[in-house]
Amino acid sequence: MVFSSQIFLFYFLPTFLVGYFVLHKLHAKHSTLNFFITIFSYIFYGWLEPWLVFLMFSCTLVVYVAGRFISAPGASKLQRNLALGAAVAVNLGALGYFKYYMFAMGFLNDVATKLGCEPFSVMTVLLPVGISFYSFQSMSYAIDVWRGTAPPVKNFATFACYVALFPQLVAGPIVRYNTVAEELETRTHTLENFVRGMVFFCFGFAEKIFLANQVGIIADRVFAADAPGVLNSWWGALAYMFQIYFDFSAYSNMAIGLGLMLGFHFPRNFDGPYRSRSITEFWKRWHISLTSWFRDYLYIPLGGNRVGKFRLYFNLFLVMFVSGVWHGANWTFVCWGLYHAFFMIVERANNKQALYSKLPKVVQLAATQIIVLFGWVLFRADSIGEAWRMWKCMLGLNAVSSADLILSAEIFTPSCQFFMALAFMLSFWKFRSYDWCDKVSPYRVVVVFAIFVLAVLALFTQSYNPFLYFQF
Repeated sequence: MVFSSQIFLFYFLPTFLVGYFVLHKLHAKHSTLNFFITIFSYIFYGWLEPWLVFLMFSCTLVVYVAGRFISAPGASKLQRNLALGAAVAVNLGALGYFKYYMFAMGFLNDVATKLGCEPFSVMTVLLPVGISFYSFQSMSYAIDVWRGTAPPVKNFATFACYVALFPQLVAGPIVRYNTVAEELETRTHTLENFVRGMVFFCFGFAEKIFLANQVGIIADRVFAADAPGVLNSWWGALAYMFQIYFDFSAYSNMAIGLGLMLGFHFPRNFDGPYRSRSITEFWKRWHISLTSWFRDYLYIPLGGNRVGKFRLYFNLFLVMFVSGVWHGANWTFVCWGLYHAFFMIVERANNKQALYSKLPKVVQLAATQIIVLFGWVLFRADSIGEAWRMWKCMLGLNAVSSADLILSAEIFTPSCQFFMALAFMLSFWKFRSYDWCDKVSPYRVVVVFAIFVLAVLALFTQSYNPFLYFQF
């Protein structure tokens, strides 16, 4: 189930909110409210594939039991380490099997074929939606309890609610347990927070419908073309650059908004990433909950920046490599991670500054976003060959297809130009959707509600409505 769907907007969400606040008005305990959230979260998650519920429940149970062993009074060091190892192994094992089994077997079969051997038979394994997010979230709990930086959960129902929270279940942000531990036990429901939550949700919904979906159509048409010209290829690459940002930013804003309605405070996930003037700065602003996860659970344990120069470069390389692999089982994601690792290492060798840091600010901004843009082409492409073809088109090194004029007529319509201009303005203007939504005023409530109504009406006319990060 997705937020920008009729079933969610008109059936699931109203039913959930009415039931939740009726229980709240009846002075139900927080444990009861959490149980109610958990039931609806499992319905939300298993709406199209009910078996996914059993996978998530199993992973949740294992990590909860591991947490109890880790935090048990008098637990030995060996017991604590074994329990942590079990929690991490189960989550990484499930993630590895469902996400990377077919990729790994395909690679082995390629090697076997080249060696003249018979290829292995390969099962078709479907990727469970959101497994990358809830597995990392569960592991962070076990690690934090082991470190003593998060309180052990008191009962399974509370922990199940934490893992399954439907607002951020399938596409983040990745919420640490210690961020919401107190609110799981006791949280305040106020009209101000509910209104703020509505503003976040409505704004995010409008971002999705009016920006991500609209520019996404342009990107898909260009990337599907055989040989777009220079102008069309740049236009399509820019469209994807805006699509992935507003698609994910929209989901994060909607998740934050739904959390606020229920009394939870989820962390900011984006902070104007396209206003960055270096790749290092970009990664401080993009998908903050994931980059901070890698920092705290991989980069710092490896020694962070408290090690020698070459070990430091290796740490950066490994973190970005894992980040690429985390995003998907394809060589394009691996190379995308290594692509960013290269620039991160170059900037770290230059005192965390881009090589063009002494140029005017607007040049720094443009240079950084061009680097990011070429990276997004690699991220979007189905193969390295397709990415290379697109890069060649962007540089004018590829023969132009005879259908390029037809493509231009499809992607440079007045409406396409309008939505691209709007996306450009909101990406590079000093505008932060999080800050704008966080400061509620009657004027903003009226404006965002009017935009939301228009977005709902537009939803009925759209057939293109993917959420990009669901596949990760």
